[in-house]
Amino acid sequence: MNAYINWSGGKDASFALWQLQQDKNFSIKYLFTTLSEAYRRVSMHGVREELLDEQARQTGIALKKAYLPEHASMEDYNRIMTEQLTALQAEGIEHAVFGDIFLEDLRAYRETQLARVGMKGVFPLWKRDSTTLVRDFIKAGFKAVIVCVNARYLPASFAGRLIDEAFLADLPAGVDPCGENGEFHSFVFDGPLFAAPVAFQIGETVERVYTPASSQGGNCYKDDGENDCSVKEEPDNWDTRFFFCDLIPA
Repeated sequence: MNAYINWSGGKDASFALWQLQQDKNFSIKYLFTTLSEAYRRVSMHGVREELLDEQARQTGIALKKAYLPEHASMEDYNRIMTEQLTALQAEGIEHAVFGDIFLEDLRAYRETQLARVGMKGVFPLWKRDSTTLVRDFIKAGFKAVIVCVNARYLPASFAGRLIDEAFLADLPAGVDPCGENGEFHSFVFDGPLFAAPVAFQIGETVERVYTPASSQGGNCYKDDGENDCSVKEEPDNWDTRFFFCDLIPA
């Protein structure tokens, strides 16, 4: 069965791909990712497009990209995704692979969107224990670095760290070991998927503040004072502060 995998460059997508590569029922035709059109970085991970390109080269799987406009609404996102999925379906791809583990509402959303274009979702990691999963990831020889940290859950010092046993031991109680609740995001640079490691250097870590309502009348990020967003009091139900570790292609 022909499939594409939703690719962030992170550990869950990588591990899901590796699992399916051992399943002769699926043929993965594309890595598919969404990037910021303005900054050419992965949405919510902040990873540069060049590093995704190198990941794809080392896996030997073509990378298909969709670019999202700045301050994209859900309507924008759904429209762009429908266009992309329709094009993939026209190529004979009937399945979409995700690295989701236990978020029921997210899975339901994905399956609803896929059904509209006649595609089905595949979830290789679904309902697996998070602690066992991340340790299996490490034991398999994967190497990943933390590129984004949600300040609600973790301090900036976690950005730029490798995912290893020391990292897991330092996670505060209540933080999912796989970051399934959005506590952190990662970039995989080596492992059984790759012909060779993806070379990079650790850059600076910056704080970005997300404001649901800005002086510009829409969602925006305030990054080191480079724009005029009005940073207001953070609503209790919003995750609004993130630390991003920049990875620089070597």
